[in-house]
Amino acid sequence: MSMPFYVSPEQVMKDRADYARKGIARGRSLVAFSTTDGIVIVAENPSRMLNKISEIYDRIAFAGVGKYNEFEMLRIAGVRQADVKGYSFAREDVNARSLANAYAQTLGQVFTHEMKPYEVEILVAQVGERPDDDELFHILYDGTVMDEQGFTVLGGQAEAIADHLRPQVGADLDRDGAIRLGAGALALEGETLGAASLEVAFLDRRRTRRAFVRVRGDDLATVLAAG
Repeated sequence: MSMPFYVSPEQVMKDRADYARKGIARGRSLVAFSTTDGIVIVAENPSRMLNKISEIYDRIAFAGVGKYNEFEMLRIAGVRQADVKGYSFAREDVNARSLANAYAQTLGQVFTHEMKPYEVEILVAQVGERPDDDELFHILYDGTVMDEQGFTVLGGQAEAIADHLRPQVGADLDRDGAIRLGAGALALEGETLGAASLEVAFLDRRRTRRAFVRVRGDDLATVLAAG
C-alpha cells in the first residue's frame, strides 16, 4: 500500500506565492501618483480595447496587472458591490477602503484554498478633496493590502521602477508632470513609450461627482511632448 505524498503547508504556500509572483512579473507595469489636482494612473498597454484602468464609482478607480481575465472578474465584482451599496444606502457610503477589504478577502481565500492563486495585483484609488485625503490601496495576489502614500507601482519590475521614482516624486507634482514621470519610469523596461503604448487615466479632484477621465490620443501626445 503506497503512502500519500506529503508536502508541508509552508512549502505549499511558498510554491503558490512563487507561482503568482512569476506570472505577475511577466506582465507590463503600472504606476499611480497622488498629485496636486488628482490621482494619475499610467500603464503600459498598447491595446485600445482591453483596459487595465477603469472607473469603479464616482471618485474611485480600479487598476490591475497580471492575467487580464482574472483582474477583469475582480473589477466587475467591485462595480457590482459599489452599485448595490450606493443604491441601498448612499453614494457617499461607497469608499475605496471597503472595496479594498473585499478584494483582499477574495484574493486571500483563493490563495489559501484554491489549487492555483490569481496572478494579479490590483489598485483601488480614491481621490479626496485634498492630496492628503487621497487613498491608494495596493492589493497583492495573496490578499495583502498596502496603504500607499504619494505613489505606488504594480507588476513587472516594480522595485526598480519604485527606486527610480522615489527621489523624483514631490508635493508639487501636477497631472501632466505625473504622466510624463510615469511614462519615463515605465520606459525603464524597454524603449521610449509614446501615446500609442500607454493607457492613462485621471481622477480629477475638481469634479464634484464622477471624477474619472481618460487621457488619450492627441491630448496624451501633447502632454508627453511638452516634457
